[in-house]
Amino acid sequence: MNNFEHAPKEEFAGWQKAIKKYTKPDAKLGTWQIINSFGGLLVSWILMALAYNYLGLWASLIMAIPTSGFIMRIFVIQHDCGHGSFFKNQKINDRIGGICGIFTMTPYKPWRRNHAIHHANHADLDDRGIGDIWTLTVDEYKEASFWKKTAYRVFRNPIFLFGIAPTIQFMILQRTHYGMTAERNRTNNLSILATNLGMVAIFLVPALILGWGETLLLWFPVWWIASTIGTWLFYVQHQFEDTYWEHNEDWDYTLAAMHGSSYYELPLIMQWFTGNIGFHHIHHLSPKIPNYHLEACHQENEIFRRVVKLTLASSLDSIFLTLWDENTRKLISFREAMRLQPSTEVA
Repeated sequence: MNNFEHAPKEEFAGWQKAIKKYTKPDAKLGTWQIINSFGGLLVSWILMALAYNYLGLWASLIMAIPTSGFIMRIFVIQHDCGHGSFFKNQKINDRIGGICGIFTMTPYKPWRRNHAIHHANHADLDDRGIGDIWTLTVDEYKEASFWKKTAYRVFRNPIFLFGIAPTIQFMILQRTHYGMTAERNRTNNLSILATNLGMVAIFLVPALILGWGETLLLWFPVWWIASTIGTWLFYVQHQFEDTYWEHNEDWDYTLAAMHGSSYYELPLIMQWFTGNIGFHHIHHLSPKIPNYHLEACHQENEIFRRVVKLTLASSLDSIFLTLWDENTRKLISFREAMRLQPSTEVA
């Protein structure tokens, strides 16, 4: 464990004024992002098909990596539309968000509701469950039944969490209400149905041209890579050693954003493909800041740099952090938990 100390809340005084100018949507920047994201996806997918036809499966799998990057970029557009920050007009945001959801395999309306709950309850120990990675405290795990411990260990295993769960969640569960956990109503029903039909359409068109098997070989790796990396990004933005969790009575909005969300410093090309989502602390502080303003807000205001910074290398340490220790106020591994408690209680 390290000895990192969070900045006190007083050091973030005045953040409301500091973020104000960045909350204004820019129609030109938003339109250009739509063009280069959807246009990039189309070009990348065509190149992927050509690579498959002329060079073989290995070449198309290589091309699947940048193609999946455009899917992630489209997800960030959907994400901003859900917050009403991408364009000024919410009706336009909702239409674009719905279209994005077809490509990201994520029904827009129920996802928007779930994600709003995530923002409202993030890092509140007494209100977990929607939009969060399943996280138990050391004491909760110690007191859990054998079957709950087993389920939790399977869920938090990196192979399952990053390799299997994303496919189950995005490709299967999100085709139904079960995968979205949103209220069952006409709006959400139509959103799920429209997304599913849209997914069929964007698969059907190339399938009629290239063939069913070839299209599946081209689409599946793209969606698998995108969902896996997207899950990792969401995970590491909140699951790191010096993160923040508090019980409801002590929970603070500012500290939950600045201490419970990381600044994930990515290489420029990855920052571009992920739509600046690495500046996640600022996003949680003000979801009304569109992704194309996040970097400027971070760079131009020193108070927003007093947070935990993760790099690609340092973020790997988070993979095996599984339990929140309320005594040390750190996220720790199963092995570390066993050192803190008798092995018979934590095994």
